[in-house]
Amino acid sequence: MHIPACQTTQLELISFDQALEEAQEPNPDYDSSRWLYVPNFYSEYRYILGTRGDRPLICVGVNPSTAAPDALDNTLKSVERIAHHNGYDSFIMFNVYAQRATDPDHMEQTCNHTLHHENMRAFAYALSLDRSGSPSVWAAWGTIIEKRDYLPLCVRDMVQLGRDYHASWWSAGKRSKKGHPHHPLYLRKDSVLEEFDVDSYLTHIGFGTERRRGL
Repeated sequence: MHIPACQTTQLELISFDQALEEAQEPNPDYDSSRWLYVPNFYSEYRYILGTRGDRPLICVGVNPSTAAPDALDNTLKSVERIAHHNGYDSFIMFNVYAQRATDPDHMEQTCNHTLHHENMRAFAYALSLDRSGSPSVWAAWGTIIEKRDYLPLCVRDMVQLGRDYHASWWSAGKRSKKGHPHHPLYLRKDSVLEEFDVDSYLTHIGFGTERRRGL
């Protein structure tokens, strides 16, 4: 379990670009030719965790927990299984907000705009990895998106950024009464991805993408 040691504004954040450069180097703790782990060490935040490939499925949760290369938690094991079942050669676990907290109630109350900016650079990079020209983004944040008011705003920025890369959005499993996409943890391994109208979803919950980008 990870409980944040402090607010992320108290940390000296590593930019995504710098963290990515370091993640491309060999690492004694895991096979960096197989894993994409940014930053490449356990910290109070995580931009990306996934496997390398030409056709990754980008799964979007709310925030990271304790998972690391070769030490996936049950959520990420489910993500990897479902990605492969749906024909993807790899997966990327991304998050709406990059702060580590096993219990979402421990997430910081206000958005760290610097962390969010770097996280959006990470999302742009994840989108760029797909060789098909239309990256697939699996909305998988569940009802946890309601935990903080800034989280839907972060999603809205992601959707607008995704348009630049012709991203398609998907969900799996039954949606909540309010229309939130299902969390991956308790999904069957043979779950099939279904198209997800993310623009209509954001409008439905009061955060339509016609609003200007940015928190």
